[in-house]
Amino acid sequence: MTSRREAILRASAAAIAERGVRGLRVGDVAQVAGVSPGLLYYYFKDRDGLLAAALTYINDRSRVYRKAADDSGSPREQLIGQLLAELENTPEMVENSLAWNELRASAVYEPPLREPLARTSRQWIDEIADAIRVAQVVDDVSRAVDAPQVGLIITALTEGLAARWLSGELAAEEARAHLRSALETLLPRSG
Repeated sequence: MTSRREAILRASAAAIAERGVRGLRVGDVAQVAGVSPGLLYYYFKDRDGLLAAALTYINDRSRVYRKAADDSGSPREQLIGQLLAELENTPEMVENSLAWNELRASAVYEPPLREPLARTSRQWIDEIADAIRVAQVVDDVSRAVDAPQVGLIITALTEGLAARWLSGELAAEEARAHLRSALETLLPRSG
């Protein structure tokens, strides 16, 4: 990714997290990114293109954060650790979660966001399902678990708990405890 393009996406994610999709102003993003509005339109065509690219950027960044989670332990414990990392109370994860939740909520009213949201959600679900299958191969998760179905449930649950954490309804520690409890049930060990 070019440094200008990445600067625009970084500024977009921060703006969405700070002011929401409705508060996103292309001129403000360009100013924060240190580029002209024309360059922003060159890279992304229009505001919808910028929002779709920002969603992909946020999804990719979240993947990096998850992979940076502790990778010791069994495949099951690694998966649980990666999911719990989604609820880390760090500036990076708060911004990512705020932006993701805002984009998901905005897709209800902005149809151009729906396809990119469905695509990025599908990627995340598939990644979780693949991790479940890896754990199943080594008998760390019961083979009776339907990986795609549980992947969908886990991602929806993680997003829902993140929304409650971000809105102040739950502390990060509470959200993480609820997620861990649910994961213990959804990902039973073999045998």
